[in-house]
Amino acid sequence: MAPWVRTRLRAAPGAAGALALLVALTACLAAVFPRAVDHYEDAGLRHAVDRANPARTSVQLYAPQPDLLLPQHLREDAVRPETLARQYAKVLAAVPGPLGVDRGQSTYGARTTDHPETTDPWLPRPYGLPARVSLVAQQGLADHARVRAGRLPRTTGEVTATTPEVEAAVTDETARSLRIKAGSVIHVPGVDREPLAVRVTGIVAPRDPSGAFWSTQPLLRAPALVPLPGADPPKYWLGTLLLAPEAAPALLSTAGIPERYWQLAPAAGSLHAHETPRLKSAVASLEAGPGLRNVRTTAESLMQANTELDDVFTSYDRLRTGIAPLIAVAASGAGTVAAVVLLMAGGLAADRRRSELALLRARGASLRGLTARLVAETAVVALPAGALGLAAALLAVPAPRTGYALAAAAAVTAVACLALPLRAAAAHRAVRVHTDRADLTSTRPSRRRTIAELTLLVLAAGAVETLRRRGTSGSAGDQLVSLAPALVAVVAALVLVRLHPLPLRALARPAGRLRGVVGHLSLARAGRTSVSAVLPLLALLTALTTAAFGGSVLAGVGEARDRAALLTVGADARIEAADTLPAALPDRIRRSPGVHDLVRVSIDHMARPQDGPSSVPLVGADLGSYAGLAVRTGFGPFPERKLKATARADGGSDSDALPALASPATARTYGTRPFLVRLGDGNTVTVRIALVRRQTPAVSGSQFLVVDRAGLSARAARPTALLLTGDRLNAADLRRATGAAATVQLRSEERDGYVDSPLQSGAERVYTAAVAAGAGYAVLALLLALLRTAPERVALLARLRTMGLTRAQGRRLLVLESLPQAALAATGGLLTGWATIHLLAPGIDLTTIALAAPQGSAGRTSLRTDPLSLTAPAATVLLLTVGVAAAQAWWSGRRGSVRELRAGDSR
Repeated sequence: MAPWVRTRLRAAPGAAGALALLVALTACLAAVFPRAVDHYEDAGLRHAVDRANPARTSVQLYAPQPDLLLPQHLREDAVRPETLARQYAKVLAAVPGPLGVDRGQSTYGARTTDHPETTDPWLPRPYGLPARVSLVAQQGLADHARVRAGRLPRTTGEVTATTPEVEAAVTDETARSLRIKAGSVIHVPGVDREPLAVRVTGIVAPRDPSGAFWSTQPLLRAPALVPLPGADPPKYWLGTLLLAPEAAPALLSTAGIPERYWQLAPAAGSLHAHETPRLKSAVASLEAGPGLRNVRTTAESLMQANTELDDVFTSYDRLRTGIAPLIAVAASGAGTVAAVVLLMAGGLAADRRRSELALLRARGASLRGLTARLVAETAVVALPAGALGLAAALLAVPAPRTGYALAAAAAVTAVACLALPLRAAAAHRAVRVHTDRADLTSTRPSRRRTIAELTLLVLAAGAVETLRRRGTSGSAGDQLVSLAPALVAVVAALVLVRLHPLPLRALARPAGRLRGVVGHLSLARAGRTSVSAVLPLLALLTALTTAAFGGSVLAGVGEARDRAALLTVGADARIEAADTLPAALPDRIRRSPGVHDLVRVSIDHMARPQDGPSSVPLVGADLGSYAGLAVRTGFGPFPERKLKATARADGGSDSDALPALASPATARTYGTRPFLVRLGDGNTVTVRIALVRRQTPAVSGSQFLVVDRAGLSARAARPTALLLTGDRLNAADLRRATGAAATVQLRSEERDGYVDSPLQSGAERVYTAAVAAGAGYAVLALLLALLRTAPERVALLARLRTMGLTRAQGRRLLVLESLPQAALAATGGLLTGWATIHLLAPGIDLTTIALAAPQGSAGRTSLRTDPLSLTAPAATVLLLTVGVAAAQAWWSGRRGSVRELRAGDSR
């Protein structure tokens, strides 16, 4: 076996090197894909946790103050840092995996839950209400704060519930808002004792203000103005005094109702998306399950838990499961093309060595022995190449799991090792020296092939119907549904292979009556193409369909973001003020670079129809320019004359009611009768709904009214917003021209905000890479097919040139010979891509991957055909085919014909 392998490798080092390169590249791509998916999904999960407020993501465990019936010294011992530290260690030990705890941001301590009024008159009272304070003795202040003034609080001796004075620190924001300085004394009401004096010894600044240590309880970092219950209530200041942990027993004698707490911040770096179900189970266990029961048994029997981390995980998982099926579709298409190319490489190698293998069989080689030799020959090349590709993938993309990458690389290597031996074994089961011609137009499909094709047809129909009915939302784990586009392409390729001989036979006879020889000869040569051309056609058609489908998905994602941004802004840019815009601002904005048009509108968000259930935004617009904007944006175009202040919907005049354009919801509520609308300034206007449109540029939402601004009072008609149309609008220039008078919103900035998570951007990159890989393998399949026939074509040209064929005729012959299959693949790919998109569009919703949060007014984002994605790949196939054929003809002309006409050449 070893001499055979060495001999074969020495005889064809180029073929062995090409196979190694193909296997290494394919194994690397196959192994990279699951790791890339894991990488961006993990990044998305960590982004979701980091972006959520620590008050939501931290697991907060708390217990009430010690029982009042206990001796005082036991109550004091229960809140001392030593006791709380032992309980904290037990809480950490009880956290179920795989949930990790960030110990640097986690902490524990004691705090007051009620906030009594202070008696110090020097604290600010914006509404005449005395300020209130919260007392917190939290562990780790020195590690998480920098001292701005004074020093950190400390204790002298043992602090008890009767200690008259303790020390505290405040943050710089609290000190600034409550006018606290180092040395200030704040008195907190006590229970059965004199008020507790809290002396502020230092002002500190948080080292990481957004970290869980400070943000789990936002009052630690900054005070708040808290309103009393009721309408338009007065407010009071509420701030936090940070005590030393050893001073916690002093809280027991205050009116603040103290409690003990332990807060656990999740370690974002240890979170992995594939463990999301287990993470949710761990949080549920710790919040109200076995984990909490364990904590109560080992640490504190009265402990409770609270967190919204499970909601964060659930929200992320919903986004992830919405995106995963689309990625699976792209991966299935690219994987199918790659598998076809590997099979085609083995099949072409078997065809190239047909005579050699037939001679070995004729000389007595057994089928099993021949197959084993071929397996060993390819394994020597493929196994190291597959290992090299796997290693490159593991080094290129960091990810926690290697199992899927290893399985993908192993599958690629196995296919590469077995493609040639199995194809050769199938072709040489019977011993024969000469084989019959296997022309595409003469070979009839066998019954087994027919049954296999019908089976694929049934599978494709089932996958398409399932996807149309169920959509991608519930098919994350259904591989058949993910294979729907690839199966449609495979079925279309098989149908085209069966139909391919028909046009060749129909064109052969008319071409034979032509005066020239090139047309007839090229069609005859195309008809004598081997049936092995099925695999290249299958690869091309699958790649073209996948590229068209993937390109349409990516184009649909971009279109959805553009539409949602345009619906939110209403134009290319929007300048809006809470009140009236300055009179000179429109002219100043009109002169800004890039501004082509400007529409003034007055928007009254407080307008309320008489007897109506809620307010309805009323838009007063200059109808001429606003109607043009509606046409350009596609949001509710309307005829200007229908809304003129002096016109009614029926063409008459009505001075009492303004014709209005309304949303369907508003029209259903108020009908077509005139009704009174009370504006935000107290005036009233009578309107009557004349037109109904789902959307309008000025406002986004389900309720709106649009009227002619000329029909409003001078005060109500004053513009509050400008809608700008232009190219390359500069946000800085617009904001500089606007100043502080209004806010500036650009459609481009709004669009960029929709890519909110690494999960979305990562999915787009992986999808694009999968489509590009599929297209690359299709090009490789085309090149392999053309290079396989290159020696035969060169020899044919050499012989025909001895008979008088010119070089120009030779180029035309090669081009026309290769065009039927390329034209078939291009046309079939274009039609199949179009049909696949229309078949699967009802089940594809791109809203999840396009928008971070679904925009209700934007509606569902369905898959649509993208003309460029359909035509560009097909045109590329044709151009590449023509280019390769012309290059072959040119190269053969440079080499001459002597070598090709040697006697005994098997070609």
